[in-house]
Amino acid sequence: MTLSKDIRKQIEALRTQINEHNHRYYVLDDPAIPDAEYDRLFRRLQVLEADNPGFITSESPTRRVGDAPAGHFARIHHKIPMLSLGNVFSDAELFDFDRRVREKLDEDPVEYVAEPKLDGLAVTLMYESGRLAYAATRGDGTTGEDITGNICTINAVPLKLLGQRRPRKLEVRGEVFMSKAAFARLNRQAIANGDKTFANPRNAAAGSLRQLDPKVTAIRQLDIYIYALGQVTRQISERHSDTLKQLQQWGFKPLPLMQVITGFDGLRAYYRRIAGLRDTLPYEIDGVVYKVNAYSRQQYLGYVSRAPRWAIAHKFPAHEEISILEDIQIQVGRTGALTPVARLQPTTVSGVTVTNATLHNMDEINRKDIRIGDTVIIRRAGDVIPEVVRSILGKRCGNPPVFIMPATCPVCSSAVQRIEGEAVYRCTGGLYCSAQRKQALKHFVSRKAMDIDGLGKKIIDQLVDKQLIKTPADIYRLRHSTIVDLQRMADKSADNLLKAIQQSKRTTLPRFLYALGIREVGEATAVSLANHFQTLRNLLRADRQQLLGVPDIGPVVAEHILSFFSEPHNLSVISQLQNAGIHWSDIQPPPQQQPLQGKTYVITGTLALPRNTVKQQLIALGAKITGNISAKATALIAGQKPGTKLTKARELGIDILDETQLQALLHTHQNTT
Repeated sequence: MTLSKDIRKQIEALRTQINEHNHRYYVLDDPAIPDAEYDRLFRRLQVLEADNPGFITSESPTRRVGDAPAGHFARIHHKIPMLSLGNVFSDAELFDFDRRVREKLDEDPVEYVAEPKLDGLAVTLMYESGRLAYAATRGDGTTGEDITGNICTINAVPLKLLGQRRPRKLEVRGEVFMSKAAFARLNRQAIANGDKTFANPRNAAAGSLRQLDPKVTAIRQLDIYIYALGQVTRQISERHSDTLKQLQQWGFKPLPLMQVITGFDGLRAYYRRIAGLRDTLPYEIDGVVYKVNAYSRQQYLGYVSRAPRWAIAHKFPAHEEISILEDIQIQVGRTGALTPVARLQPTTVSGVTVTNATLHNMDEINRKDIRIGDTVIIRRAGDVIPEVVRSILGKRCGNPPVFIMPATCPVCSSAVQRIEGEAVYRCTGGLYCSAQRKQALKHFVSRKAMDIDGLGKKIIDQLVDKQLIKTPADIYRLRHSTIVDLQRMADKSADNLLKAIQQSKRTTLPRFLYALGIREVGEATAVSLANHFQTLRNLLRADRQQLLGVPDIGPVVAEHILSFFSEPHNLSVISQLQNAGIHWSDIQPPPQQQPLQGKTYVITGTLALPRNTVKQQLIALGAKITGNISAKATALIAGQKPGTKLTKARELGIDILDETQLQALLHTHQNTT
């Protein structure tokens, strides 16, 4: 008796949970759990009811399809119910489905139609005398909501059917969805407007389709694929695949990748092919659907209470799952960006055990209100790094503290900086921080910086991995005996590298400033800084106002420079570099008015002179060099094979200089300075 009561309580608790989730999913468009968790709850209830049929009631979710309409729209009764499908999750379950069909039909093999299972919103469209009469949501399977006005905003929906010999009444059923690209645009716009974002494309499509104002729906860029018939006044064909072809001729958009297959081997092969394509498709799918192709066979097989016996959905491993956020830790990237990472209770997502997931940045943590200890939804699609989608606030215990970004780098203890208007926090110890070490060294030795020939990526990787160098200053302490044993290194190449290191000590102040890797200080900005302050000492002593007095230096770049030079670790490395013998000639103050000051040039194509030489000559005359063509450019310098920049310059009416005209420009102004 006690066991019976316990089972009844379990069944009632599951029904309550499932009904609540149905309401959130179908009515509020605000699902609280991933589909995989819902499937588990539903299958558990099915098992308990199957084992205890005396507890089955007509109100059980297993007797229904979804939930009732929200009441915002007029109700429409479905003369032919819009049923959902049963699910299988493994080859063994799929084999059982095919076996049941074969045995019932006494036919082997059985011919099926297979198609991707779109993750959207099921709708029905009724046409009378070739014109759209109404459209409705599935609702509870028997009664849906009239969404005709919103459906008419979808370009793929024909308002008048094409062709001839159409049934007087034709009801078609399909899936309204939002493409991945449209979903990304919608959420970007929501973030820009400070609005709530959607959790996934299905949620976005459902919310868009049920807007009271069709103008809102129209801008959401919804789409639709038709996959089945509802009520018709006469039979169109004898097979489902032929019906889909006929519907296409009448102007409907059938599912892509639909295929007629036979037998279990065909079912399994189709599933694997579509699973391999899943992450490349422009829309979300969560499985594939198999339907017995012949309508006569479908009618013979019939229905169970909730779904047809002649069709099944083969679900993919879930992209989303639930876990517990145990901690938030900080990773420092090669450019100094601090990324918060969620440490999770292990959970399987898309067939992979996930213990870590990205939280992107502090703005995302605040926007999603994610806190340590929360029950969270994790999403992983293909090879994409798992991310925390959101917290399930209903499962939050108490009032855990809000996460705060650290003030110092967890790797090197340098100060952490966040520029106003940027989402990313960054470590300011660029020359010292081990997390940024390889990136900083590769930039330091590059051709436009210190130009150390022979010290390439693979050599730097070895030197860092063997802990032979930690900062750029360590490069100048290398000895022949240290580097000769490296891979791809011998006596001669070691001698050449040491010679290149020695030669790099004589450089220019602009090159040295550029080599330091200060954020947003490129070649042109380094030249401007060097020309303005003339010495490194003067630059190190500059305050914000003095930096803002340099041409093309704005508040953001000024803040980056101040932060870099205020970090003691960076100053220590700079001092070591100077002590190692790096030096440059004094900079002569530029003339009061440089001939090309205020002018901006863009260079494209191949020039006779090295492009960097041309850039330096123009910069020395006061010009600014940029990589993007815009109406602000003074002229485009076009060499051989100029590409699309030449076309854009012509469209904008910008002057175009060939190499002869460039040389004339340089010759004229160099002779006047």
